[in-house]
Amino acid sequence: MKKNPPCYAKYMPFIFIFILINGCATNQEYTDPSDPFENYNRSVYKMNDAIDKAVLKPISKGYRAITPAPIDSAISHFFSNLGDISNIINNSLQFKFKQASSDLGRFTVNSTIGILGFLDVASDMNIPKHHEDFGQTLGAWGVDSGPYLVLPLLGPSTVRDGFGSVVGWFTDPVTYIQKVPLRNGVQALRVVDARADLLGASKILDQNSLDPYDFIKEAYLQRRNSLIYDGLVPDDEEDLGIDFDD
Repeated sequence: MKKNPPCYAKYMPFIFIFILINGCATNQEYTDPSDPFENYNRSVYKMNDAIDKAVLKPISKGYRAITPAPIDSAISHFFSNLGDISNIINNSLQFKFKQASSDLGRFTVNSTIGILGFLDVASDMNIPKHHEDFGQTLGAWGVDSGPYLVLPLLGPSTVRDGFGSVVGWFTDPVTYIQKVPLRNGVQALRVVDARADLLGASKILDQNSLDPYDFIKEAYLQRRNSLIYDGLVPDDEEDLGIDFDD
C-alpha cells in the first residue's frame, strides 16, 4: 500500500508559523510569562468551546446514548491500540527501550489475540501501557516547551507540542488510509469517542471552575511536565495538587 500522508499535513508548519505571528501581533502586553499569547489563546478557546457546545458535545452525548457500553469500550480500545505505535516510536527515540518493548508487546498481543485491539488483552496480562508523543520526545531531548498555545479545534498545547503534533500526523496509522471518506470517518469516530469519554470531566469543569480557560491551561502544563518527567517532576516545578488519574 502506498503510504502518502494527507496533503494538509505538509502545510501544518506554515499554520503554526501563522499562529505564532498572529499571536505576537495581538499580544504586546501580558503578565504571565507562560502565556504571552493569552488574548489570542482566549479567543481561540472561546471559538473551540462554542464549536464543542454546538456540535461535538451533542453528537458525543448521542453517541454515548445509542452505543452499548461493550461496543463503546471496544472502540476506545481499538484507538488506544493504534496509539501504541506512536508510543513505541517515541519511547525508542527517548532510549526508553524497556518501555518500547512493553508497548510493542501490548500492540502485538492486542492486535492478534485482542482482535485488532478491540479487546485489551494486554492489560489483563499486566503488560503496562505508556503514553509518549513527539512533544514529550522533544522535551526529553531538552527542547523548552515555549509559550502556552491554544490551537484551533485541537485545543491546549505549547509551541513545542504544536510542532510535535505535526510529527504525530506521520506516526498515526489512520493518516495512511488511502480512501478519503473512510479516513475521515475513522478520524471523526475517534474524535467523538474521545469526547464522549470526557463528558463527565467537562461537567465537573463547568460546575467547579471560575475560569475554565485558566484551569485547563494550568492542568495541561502540569500534566505535560508530569509526562515528560515520567511522573518524577522536579521540586521546583509548580504543583497544583491535581490527581490526573481521576
